[in-house]
Amino acid sequence: MIERWNRDQVLALAPDASSQKAAQGVSSPGKWSNAGVAAEAVWGECKGSGSTPYRACVDLSEPAYRCSCPSRKFPCKHALGLLLLWSADGVPGADEPADWVAEWLDQRRARAARPAAAPRAAEPGAAPDPRRAEQREQRVAAGLEELERWLADQVRQGIAGSRRHDHWDGLVKRLVDAQAPGVAGTVSRLGAVLADDDWPARLLSEYSLLHLLLTAHRRELLAPAVRGRVGFPVTREEVLAGETVRDVWDVLGRRDEEQERLISRRVWLRGRTTGRAALVLSFAPTGQALDASLVTGTAMDAELAFYPGTAPLRALVAARHAAAPAAPPPGSTPEAVLGEIAAALAGDPWTDSWPVVLDAVVPMRNGAWLLGGADGGLPLHPSAGTPWRLVAASGGHPLTVAAEWTPGGLRPLSTWDEEGRVVVL
Repeated sequence: MIERWNRDQVLALAPDASSQKAAQGVSSPGKWSNAGVAAEAVWGECKGSGSTPYRACVDLSEPAYRCSCPSRKFPCKHALGLLLLWSADGVPGADEPADWVAEWLDQRRARAARPAAAPRAAEPGAAPDPRRAEQREQRVAAGLEELERWLADQVRQGIAGSRRHDHWDGLVKRLVDAQAPGVAGTVSRLGAVLADDDWPARLLSEYSLLHLLLTAHRRELLAPAVRGRVGFPVTREEVLAGETVRDVWDVLGRRDEEQERLISRRVWLRGRTTGRAALVLSFAPTGQALDASLVTGTAMDAELAFYPGTAPLRALVAARHAAAPAAPPPGSTPEAVLGEIAAALAGDPWTDSWPVVLDAVVPMRNGAWLLGGADGGLPLHPSAGTPWRLVAASGGHPLTVAAEWTPGGLRPLSTWDEEGRVVVL
């Protein structure tokens, strides 16, 4: 039987705030009939506006969801409401899943056991064209040379003219045309720096990192990390064909960001034995469902395949073996965390986020909010504001806290209460 999740973990699965509110409206026992939980599934029938109740079920091992309602949100409010009812111990246990649930689970197992289709024989002209690859290398090199000249002009002329948010638009388009989408994306995000009070220093810092990237590319230094930042693709198949790292991976938390009608989800993992940090990314157009299979506060015995790099972080889940008992992950002191960050930056100087777990720290105010102890601590990111949930969970007592490190400070992800239950921050 899967260990029961708490309310915070369930609400963290919702695609938006309105889904959270709607789910709480259908989470009362009176809304549900024929509900049950067995092994790795929970199911039930929820009253709707029609005469026939909606059938909802959740495969807790993924998780995966199914509901007969017409909602396009995923998971829908009925699946979330069912999980909320289960988290409150409101779903009775059963020896076996209902027939319609068992049928769905069998179909899922059959699809998972189906061997991958063998790749089709390459058709004439389907193999990678060395000339085309060389042409792209030349176009990228030319685009980066233009960017290097542009940066030199900015330094000579001063950055006062950068106050316009469209200052970089023309350059971004030319970098896209030069087939360097990674660095084009970096340049396109420079406008966000202008919102900061210390924008001149921030902008010069970003220009310095860009110049470092261009120099490293020209000298072929840190090749995998640099090529990835520039925008040379590594396919999913190539990543999965490489070596994997098996461990019990704690799901520390996640963060969603929206940019240009595309939502990205960053899920942070940490290996209990290896201590490896991992980032699982997923993307979806605005309004569509993102991958919700990695639940904050859970753990899984799994194999991860990492994208190439000198400080590998981004990964794919190559194989799942079993769920693992949830528990607070092993933590480190602030000093040890700083050493880990320094090592990551030495391998990839453009690293802008990294998952960390701090042990025996308290939130405290010293001008700005910190996580630490009597000897000082690490500052929180200004966007964290006053961390009321963290303060309430601590009550002045030391906590294990998972956070996302950024150059601007820590973004808290999750913590654990006295009974070892996760609190999503």
